[in-house]
Amino acid sequence: MGGGPLTGGRKSAHEHSDGGTVSGNGTYQYQTYRQELPSAMVSFELTGDQREIRDWVHDFAVREVRPVAPHYDETEEFPWEVLRKAAEIGLYSPEFLAQTFADEAGIMPALVAEELCWGCAGIALALQGTGLPVAAIYSQGTPEQVATWIPACYGSAREPAVGAFCATEADAGSDVAAYRTRAVKSNGDWVLNGRKVFITNGGIADVHVVVAAVEPALGTRGQASFVVPKGTPGLSAGKKEKKMGIRASHTGEVILEDVRVPPDCLLGGEERLQARLARAQSGQSSRSNVAMKTFESTRPIVGAQALGIARAAFEFALDYAKQRKQFGRPIIENQAIAFKLADMATEIEAARGLIWRALWESRNQGEFKKAEGSMAKLKASEVAVKVTEEAIQICGGYGYIRDFPVEKWHRDAKIYTLFEGTSEIQRLVISRTLAA
Repeated sequence: MGGGPLTGGRKSAHEHSDGGTVSGNGTYQYQTYRQELPSAMVSFELTGDQREIRDWVHDFAVREVRPVAPHYDETEEFPWEVLRKAAEIGLYSPEFLAQTFADEAGIMPALVAEELCWGCAGIALALQGTGLPVAAIYSQGTPEQVATWIPACYGSAREPAVGAFCATEADAGSDVAAYRTRAVKSNGDWVLNGRKVFITNGGIADVHVVVAAVEPALGTRGQASFVVPKGTPGLSAGKKEKKMGIRASHTGEVILEDVRVPPDCLLGGEERLQARLARAQSGQSSRSNVAMKTFESTRPIVGAQALGIARAAFEFALDYAKQRKQFGRPIIENQAIAFKLADMATEIEAARGLIWRALWESRNQGEFKKAEGSMAKLKASEVAVKVTEEAIQICGGYGYIRDFPVEKWHRDAKIYTLFEGTSEIQRLVISRTLAA
């Protein structure tokens, strides 16, 4: 494997979005200050660094992801070999995560997500699913927890690991206030009991971040997140789900039976939790919601993943329409086909604009003021479903069979209207912002 943007003279430590660094050995040095942020996005033209990263990831997708995508889609195996290759070149590492999130415009994570999912969404999620627990650790954890647990989520280049964010339950998906998993203080430790479902990397992760109710009567404001390391007694893997799409990504149940973790596994620490609970009990307003805060921060990147699928399907359908002849001419010369492709291209560009804008807002403002993250995820996910469906239509009968990849892309796309907040939930978030 050749070296990538993390080799060949680049610095051994990379700046994180909060001003911290990750050194060459994976140790995170946390800084309490924020970087000076640009006041405006001057141009949509990518910088040299952004193009370099995008092209490097695209090359990896071409060489290592697309050739094996049909195999993993068929077998539903976790692509450990692809993960190892990504770790070897630095594509899967805390260093690379820090480098991408240090991008001043904020869009580099979307560039990476789009290219990986252009290759295969299931394999991409195997590589990027760890980003969700990392987001929770980074946004909620103390400096010491960030330095300890983010590198642990990735493992090493020789022995890469994955992380899992455990929120959804059988009777509580979008209704995060209904989580039944409990965390109770006992002899100085926290004891967790419950069952989580539909968890990316659930049961195979080295680090599970578990959302549990500490004070159920307070709803979402009475919840906290806990780090549960691999091998902790009482933590076990339940059923592995057999899915319609993204089959290379492991989705399974996580079972917690009297799982005991020390106080330093509570993200944010005891003092912060008690202060938050006291504010909630006194009736003070708060926007704190440990599960939704994590989802909110990752929604534009999830949108970029959906966009990668849409782009792959569009490019395939466009090439097919140029080559396929009916009635003596390429089918792209028929207005019915040409207009479909025009709409597909337009919707892809519109979705990308929303994603980049949301990431820029997050990078510059620190949070979404007008539900920009939900807008980006909503638009991109529904565009992915529509574009892949139209790609099947353009390819005709060939689009429906597995000889062509468009049926796989359509199956992969559908999940993006469901996970990390359904389309209906995104519309609810947006409408509440409008009504505020």
